[in-house]
Amino acid sequence: MYINEAKDNVGKFVEIKGWVYNMRTSGKIVFVLVRDGTGIMQCVVSKNDVTDETFEKAKRLTQESSIIVRGTVREEKRAPFGYELDLKELEIVQLTQDYPITPKEHGIGFLMEHRHLWLRSKRQWAILRIRHRIVKSLRDFFDSRGFTLIDAPILTPAACEGTTTLFETDYFGEKAYLSQSGQLYMEAAAMAFGKVYCFGPAFRAEKSKTRRHLMEFWMLEPEVAYLTFEENLKLQEDMLSYVVQEVLKNCKTELEIIERDTKPLEKVVPPFPRLHYRDAIELLNKKGFNVKFGDDFGGDEETALSNEFDKPVFIHHFPKEIKAFYMQPDPDDPETVLAADLLAPEGYGEIIGGSQRIHDYDLLLQRMQENNLPIENYKWYLDLRKYGTVPHSGFGIGLERTLAWIAKLTHVRETIPFPRMLEKIYP
Repeated sequence: MYINEAKDNVGKFVEIKGWVYNMRTSGKIVFVLVRDGTGIMQCVVSKNDVTDETFEKAKRLTQESSIIVRGTVREEKRAPFGYELDLKELEIVQLTQDYPITPKEHGIGFLMEHRHLWLRSKRQWAILRIRHRIVKSLRDFFDSRGFTLIDAPILTPAACEGTTTLFETDYFGEKAYLSQSGQLYMEAAAMAFGKVYCFGPAFRAEKSKTRRHLMEFWMLEPEVAYLTFEENLKLQEDMLSYVVQEVLKNCKTELEIIERDTKPLEKVVPPFPRLHYRDAIELLNKKGFNVKFGDDFGGDEETALSNEFDKPVFIHHFPKEIKAFYMQPDPDDPETVLAADLLAPEGYGEIIGGSQRIHDYDLLLQRMQENNLPIENYKWYLDLRKYGTVPHSGFGIGLERTLAWIAKLTHVRETIPFPRMLEKIYP
């Protein structure tokens, strides 16, 4: 039996294979917390109900020893997860010595150096289980709406959003780069399949040590032919609301473990508020920020803006000069583009960036030239505007930033199993 199947096995004699999470003795009783990856169950070893050999084995157990236990499941509301095992048989697979992460307090540096072991802790288990649910919910959402999953390449010959944050590598004598985004490839796929998305790792060589940045992160990127800017925002609202509600419904235990107040998450339902970039500048000025039209927003500005709302908020119509070359200018306000960033509430900042794309060949070529891009590397991308071009839109949602907000974590390093940061590539 797996521990998460306990409710279906009450009164049955079962076998559980796992590890000792913690233990304590009380006279003639030993309480062993066993984890198996699906949950934690308290096993009660009573000296009067087991052989002397079994009781002595139980007393010798150490943290993270690997064991196999057998006994009868019973409901116990006071126990972790609500069930206990009356242990009758105990088999030790390995008796662990000197496990480095003890129940005492450890510094974050020490824990990150032992990330391969830190993953076993209850809090990290809960966080990464929520990550799994977010991934499943994202895929379920798009699959249920008729989207086709298209895998984008990791190695690319050119940048998607700029050349300053690329990891360069040698590709048989030619320069290649680790992908910043699968978006350009999704635009090609959208012209073949109509509605597509990719989901995979992306890489940014950004020399940043902030709590929101990783060098390697995961991103889901949908792209839809004939989708307008307004329809794109609606798609984002529907998607994020669905994901949050799925987490609330399926991760109650995990949210309790990390002590997440779920009331703010319950408010994440459409419609989301919208704030024009020009109005955002005015609001920030009133709050004492020295920003003007044409400035991009950093973490402090995003935090200040998101704190004004109890739902995610769209900041839209950014100046075209600070956004990517492929974004469609607003015909009614040519200084701005039909783009929006979605800021998570509670001060978490941007989790989604999206836009309507330029579908006119001449305009796209002009924007490439203005950005000094190597046209030869983008010939295939220009082809999309020569052969059956249509208006289209899409966006990218960062998995780690989304999880950091939903789980209310102070740093993204806990949102991914093995984080890659500016000065960290181990383990």
